[in-house]
Amino acid sequence: MSDPLGNGKRSIALDIKNKEGQIIFKKLSDKSDVIIDPFRPGVMERLMLGPNELMSTNKRLIYARLTGFGQSGPYSNMAGHDINYLALSGLLSLFGRANEKPTAPVNFAADFAGGGLICAFGILLSLLERTKSGLGQVIDASMVEGAAYVGSWLFRSQNMPFLWNNPRGENLLDTGTHFYDTYETKDNKFMSVGALEPQFYEQFIQKLGLSTEEISQYNEFEEKRSKISTIFKSKTQAEWCDIFNGTDACVVPVVNINEAALHPHNKSRQSFLVDKNNLVIPNSVPKLSRTPGKSAAVLRNPEVGKHTTEILLELNYSAKMIKNLLSSGIVKQFQKRAKL
Repeated sequence: MSDPLGNGKRSIALDIKNKEGQIIFKKLSDKSDVIIDPFRPGVMERLMLGPNELMSTNKRLIYARLTGFGQSGPYSNMAGHDINYLALSGLLSLFGRANEKPTAPVNFAADFAGGGLICAFGILLSLLERTKSGLGQVIDASMVEGAAYVGSWLFRSQNMPFLWNNPRGENLLDTGTHFYDTYETKDNKFMSVGALEPQFYEQFIQKLGLSTEEISQYNEFEEKRSKISTIFKSKTQAEWCDIFNGTDACVVPVVNINEAALHPHNKSRQSFLVDKNNLVIPNSVPKLSRTPGKSAAVLRNPEVGKHTTEILLELNYSAKMIKNLLSSGIVKQFQKRAKL
């Protein structure tokens, strides 16, 4: 089985509960800049692979510990998932429509934004600091705290009454208004509307065939939303795109993940690629002028253990030693199976 997020990486399958497996892991660590520990607190210490052990022989090592609740605190050893971390961060309470329960935005905000992205940011900070000190350090990346930090603006803006003075789903940016929402079209697709500023709102209303005298920007949001919903259902998504494209009305289509690669704007920037299995994959970002990242088309997802023998050879293990490690189950080498 391949890791869908492993593109461009190599894979070694290693039993780190075994003494010999731990030795191999330490040899890899001694040659590495960064170790990412995804286990609960204490697991790597029990295996004698914690930061004290690994950093004693590689003082430049960045030891990144990525967990849901962090390395300390009452919840630190509890199991959890994105929805739980987002709930404890305070952010989940803000997501959802009026008079409905909080709605988690799939496993995006805590797992990937507050978790992986913030952990990667910590690694970059540590690598930058290491150029001055020559020393590595331990990173404690909590998905609860990471999600909260990504949502810093939501916390810091709570005293701005025009933004958050109402219950969930009744505010400026949480579908509480008719000019910041999505609308269904005639062909059962959707358009997104974000006409916040008065000059943008005016263009939005004009393109609907109305005037700001008929439908002003503020107050009576539900009545205005109902009227705009009826108008949007009178045309297809493509027809509305023809009307709004190139304007400052802040209206663009809601496309699904397969359509994203086909949209003219995304195609012009080569934002996505479509692989041989018709899977849409985002290309590397941000785009760097001098050292751009490789296209996702070049970077393949490795099968687990695909590079085991290759990596062990680089660690100066002999063919006989590798054979013994494989036969004992300490390491595994991916074998491609014939399709019969």
